[in-house]
Parts: sequence; structure tokens; C-alpha cells
Amino acid sequence: MFTAFKVQGPRALLLSAGLAFVLHAVAAPPANKGLVSESSIPGQCLGNNHAQGSPKRLSVGVVPQLPATETLKRWSPFLENIGKSTDVCFVLSVSTSIPEFESEFLQGRHDLAFMNPYHQVMAFKAQGYEAMLADTRLLTGILVVAKDSPAKSLGDLQGATLSFPAPNAFAASLLIRSILADQGVSFKASYVKTHTNVYRSVALGSAKAGGGVNNTLLREPESLRATLRVLYETPGFRAHPFSAHPRVSSELRAAITKHILQMTSKPEHQNLLNQVQMPNPAQASHSRDYAPLQKLGIEQFVINENKN
Repeated sequence: MFTAFKVQGPRALLLSAGLAFVLHAVAAPPANKGLVSESSIPGQCLGNNHAQGSPKRLSVGVVPQLPATETLKRWSPFLENIGKSTDVCFVLSVSTSIPEFESEFLQGRHDLAFMNPYHQVMAFKAQGYEAMLADTRLLTGILVVAKDSPAKSLGDLQGATLSFPAPNAFAASLLIRSILADQGVSFKASYVKTHTNVYRSVALGSAKAGGGVNNTLLREPESLRATLRVLYETPGFRAHPFSAHPRVSSELRAAITKHILQMTSKPEHQNLLNQVQMPNPAQASHSRDYAPLQKLGIEQFVINENKN
């Protein structure tokens, strides 16, 4: 939830119009049913209904960078397509927050999970999740400020309130907080659950800057992006992996991987890949692509909100 902020002038009108549009887009049913499965409801089978109750019924978790309705809209048709081809029933689980999602994969609740790069490190240690696929584009973290902010460098954020989606969001939080610490910048962190909320908190003035990633900022409406600018961008890393728990058979992993890779050769499937942030998927490996992240020294910034 957002508290009320006093924003005046043309910027206020622009923000009001942009936010009204976004809230409507998130809350309203999708107009283009060709992009949304009729099974876009948590817990329903996506793909082969006859596979329910069999080893081919797989639970899928997705890191909640976006509002739940948006995650359902983007992932349901993608899983439906894969499920019908591979004879699998996918059950999409939508977590309400990143810490909740972390608790779920650390307990091995998901057969498959789309997670951030450092989540892959955590998931491999806890449960042995293996990365199957990831997009070929590099993931970069960004710090955004209001377009008219006087901030010119990270040092200008000294003592400010900064918003992040969650403590353990890799590029949007962990990496950026470690870089700020290395540069001696102290700040007050506000964790607002999603990337969408981060960008709005900066636009509305409740945070001087906010951490996000290149992919999610580009998904925001132009009316909102026009009120922000990128103050800092991190180096690039291998993108979010689509990973499998060890209990998923190697045969099933291979079939799912093969189908997703084949989708790139079919123009009618490109939008499905775009929607789930894998427009150019390629095979991934934990040891090659994600294990090296442990050398970054960011583990000290990990916050476990799931301890009792």
C-alpha cells in the first residue's frame, strides 16, 4: 500500500493518469483472450488435464516481480502450450511476496521454478535445484530516481530512503545494496514487495531512489517511465533461470527444455516467450552460470525473513 504524497503540477497529472491506467490494466480482465489461458487461475491444470495425479503433474513457482494477476496472465498461456506438447499438467503457484516464494523453494515445494540468479544459488544449496534454461540477454540491476531529481551519483543518495522489491532480489536489491555499501553510502531500505511498487514509490516521492532491473522497467507504461531516469546500472549477469527440482526426471526435464528451445523457431510462439522474460532462451547450468555468484561476496546482505 502507498501512503498519500503531495505531488503538484503537470507531474501530478501525468502520474495520476499513468497510475490509473496501470491499476485498471492489472485489475481488469485481459482484453486479448488469445494471450490468456482460460485456466489462468491458481491451482488449475495448465496443459494436459489427464496428467493430474500422475508423475507428469508439476507445480511451478515464479518469483513475484509483478502483481499476481500479471504473473498469471503472462505465465498461464506459456505453461499451457508446453503442457499440451509434453503431456504435462502444470499447476502454477503465485506467491504473494518474494520472501514467501523463497520459503517455498527452500522447502522444495515447487517442481519447477523461475527464480532470480541468487535464488538459484540458495535453491541449489537447499534442495539441489538445477538450472535448465535462461534468456541469453544479461540481467542488470538499476537504481532509478525521479526524472527531475538532483541526484547525479550514488553518493548523492547518502542518508536517503531507497525502495527495493525485497531483501534478496538479486540485481534489484542484493547487488545494489552491496555496491552502495562498498562506496560508503548509508541509506534506509524500504521493501515494497514488487518491482512495480518500487517504480511507483520513486515516482510518487516516498523514496529518493529504487532498485529494479532493466527487464521490469521496460514493462512499465510509458507514462510512468517518462517520470523516471536510471541513475546507476550494475554489470550484467546471466538472467533468471527456469530450474527443476531433482525429483523431476531427467527425461521430463529434457522434454520441457527441448520444447521451449523449439518455440524460438515459431513466430506464433515468440510472444509467449517474451511474456515470461525468455525471448531468447538457451540451456543453462548451475555450475557454469550461477555458482560463480558466490564469489561476489553478497551473502552478507542476504536477509532470511522465513526463520521462526
